[in-house]
Amino acid sequence: MELTFSGDVWEWRGPAPYHFVWVPDDVAAAIDDVAGMVSYGWGMIPADVTIGDTEWYTALWPKDGRYVVPLKDRIRRAEGIELGMVVDISLSIKV
Repeated sequence: MELTFSGDVWEWRGPAPYHFVWVPDDVAAAIDDVAGMVSYGWGMIPADVTIGDTEWYTALWPKDGRYVVPLKDRIRRAEGIELGMVVDISLSIKV
């Protein structure tokens, strides 16, 4: 399953700050259709993610009935991503 979307980068200020991008509702609905086949627990969805020239393997996190894409510091540095920017994301989910 190949999905693409754009979203704003936001920060969660928990015990360890982290940056995320919300998966839009229509894309989240498509992911929900295969979630039972691909989730490895707690609703986490493994995916290959691409932003710009950077590709990495991660898991989408379920949050508030949707999903978020976590952005590690190394990814943000590699692509010059800052808080509040809109980024284009490609997801590949193996079904």
